[in-house]
Amino acid sequence: MYLPLYVEPRDVVEAEVLIDQFGKTAGLEAADRAEASRNVGNHLHYCRWRQIERLIIMLSIETTLGTIH
Repeated sequence: MYLPLYVEPRDVVEAEVLIDQFGKTAGLEAADRAEASRNVGNHLHYCRWRQIERLIIMLSIETTLGTIH
C-alpha cells in the first residue's frame, strides 16, 4: 500500500494532537472533519484533513512503507 503524503509541519502536529486526544479513532476523527469541510464546500480543508487522515494511518502501522536507504 502506497499513500502519497503532502503534509506541512503543522499537519504533523495536528495528527499528533488527534492521536493524543482520540487514540485509535484519530483517523476517523480526521475523516469526519474532512467530511464536514466538504459538506460546507471547503475543498482546501477537505484535502488537508484527508492528508492528515493518511498521515495518522501511516503513523499507526508497525511496518515500513517504501524504500529505506
